[in-house]
Amino acid sequence: MSTKRLYLAVGLCAFVVHIGALWNQFALDDRLIVLFNPMVQSVSGVWSAFGAPYWPANLGGLVYRPLPIASYALDWQLHSAVWLHAVNLVWHAGIAVLVAATARRWSTDMAALAAGLIFAVHPVHVEAIASVVGRADLMATAATCLAVYAALARDSIPWSAAFLALGMLSKESAAATPALIGLGWVLGLARPPRQRMVAYGLTWVAIAVGYGVLRWFVLNPYSGFPNIAPQFAGQGPLAIRMTAVAAFVDVVRLLIFPMHLQADYSPMERVAVTTPLAPQFLLGVVCLGAWTALLINAWRRGRRMEAFGLGWIAIAYFPVSNLVVPHGVVVAERLLYLPSVGLALAVGAAFERLPQRAQAIALIVLALAGAVRSALRVPVWRDNRSAALAMIADAPLSYRSWDYLGWEYVWAGRSERALESFRRAGAIYPGDARMHLAAAHMAYVLGRGALADSLLQRADSVCPRCPTAYRNQASAARLRGDSAAASYLLNHVQPASP
Repeated sequence: MSTKRLYLAVGLCAFVVHIGALWNQFALDDRLIVLFNPMVQSVSGVWSAFGAPYWPANLGGLVYRPLPIASYALDWQLHSAVWLHAVNLVWHAGIAVLVAATARRWSTDMAALAAGLIFAVHPVHVEAIASVVGRADLMATAATCLAVYAALARDSIPWSAAFLALGMLSKESAAATPALIGLGWVLGLARPPRQRMVAYGLTWVAIAVGYGVLRWFVLNPYSGFPNIAPQFAGQGPLAIRMTAVAAFVDVVRLLIFPMHLQADYSPMERVAVTTPLAPQFLLGVVCLGAWTALLINAWRRGRRMEAFGLGWIAIAYFPVSNLVVPHGVVVAERLLYLPSVGLALAVGAAFERLPQRAQAIALIVLALAGAVRSALRVPVWRDNRSAALAMIADAPLSYRSWDYLGWEYVWAGRSERALESFRRAGAIYPGDARMHLAAAHMAYVLGRGALADSLLQRADSVCPRCPTAYRNQASAARLRGDSAAASYLLNHVQPASP
């Protein structure tokens, strides 16, 4: 197969398998970051995004990802959800080709085809592709792959540095790039002189300092907002790390056998691990040990691309693993988009060791299985209602699943059902004051004042009159035309306001 045909086959497969996303609208975080974001709805957002946080200020700011916001603002000029999703498909197809090109640079055409197709159809990617806001992961992954290729295959400091900077401005996960390049040097994929390595290092330091200063300048006003997974609330450092290790079980399952997918892993779907004897933690240790054994075996036998792919998985996942800095989620499928590049490279390289006939059969089976699972998963992100109902089916023990369903009932004007959903969310996980506030809002709308007051007391017991949470809930009430409910919420929190 010629190089052009190989890349065309990979790119088309990545696009066609997910083509159902063109019928998707806006779901879950798409609505906050794109649909209701004033910055996105003006062409000025293309440049003003660089001076604003990724999340709306009333939700805490929290992260800095200007390039995705700028791209949404540019796309919004066409006022078409189809176009926004089409751009995501093009990004994914391009990344699949990059994976194939990386594999082909150090392996055979068969390894490149296998790596590209496995990445193109892997079901764990659907969340990042089929939801508009998944573009941050797509852009960061594309930039990371280009930066690594520019360094290892072309030894180009300027190009590698430029792609690293673009990746960092897309999503923080691109920070893994220097370590990925270093891994390539260690394995012998490239061996630049020591002076060149120092030059690369100095460039990385300069980019890190510049990015850090810019990020601090933009996000410093929001530094008081918490950004931590609910499972970590009230837990000590050891429990947080044990919970992170337990999450390795999900990581392995999602990368190797992604039959069950879910958009949320909040309590009680996943809970904190507080003892090293917990089965989840012990299984996580086993997964870590198995990965270590595979990496050492590949390294000792001189299988450089297999070792590089296995190392890529760990390096790319490490920044979001919660092992160093705890963040807002314990597990999320979108966070595995970049690590899965390593899986595709490792499996593609392993295909070289199979008999020729077995290679074809194995690749056809894997590609078809992944394509069917991915294509069936894409419609889950059709709109907010579809996503909410899928979350209930996939993760019924997640309190956020019932929260999202509650909001669907709110906007549909079904206040009684919304109250039931919010109360169920609060019963599953009482530690999020927003569930009790939303339930109180609905109780007030239904004229159940005593229940509304008791729910506000429950919210205050979790977070004593949190002004931001109350104001956000009041804003939602005003959007529905419930000015009386908005006043009720604001009057309750007013004594705690300056």
